[in-house]
Amino acid sequence: MSNPRVTKFELKLLERLWALGPSSVREIHSSLPEHNRPAYTTIQTMIYRLEQKGAVRRVKKIGNANVFEAKFTRKVVHRRLISDLLELLGGSAAPVMSHLIEVGKLTLADVRALEKELASRKVKK
Repeated sequence: MSNPRVTKFELKLLERLWALGPSSVREIHSSLPEHNRPAYTTIQTMIYRLEQKGAVRRVKKIGNANVFEAKFTRKVVHRRLISDLLELLGGSAAPVMSHLIEVGKLTLADVRALEKELASRKVKK
């Protein structure tokens, strides 16, 4: 799959890989907060599932440990998640924008920066 769907937990593991770089399951496991840390075997299973989805790949083996890296950038995965969200909302970004404004996550400065980006894209076309 060129752009896999990932679960919230899989995204958390990808975030660890993006932060750590190529890592073994043990390194990923130990990098998670101790409070409510899933079992090592759970992390291992989820990394193998991400490998099956094409989101991570094995880059080398050190002893018995496989070293994995993310195949996709954070931007690619986030775009997929946002596209899925918009699809759930009937394709309209308005409910998302409205919510972001209500909770204070989208400021007037953000809107102005987005307007500039939209204007520059119009000019390029």
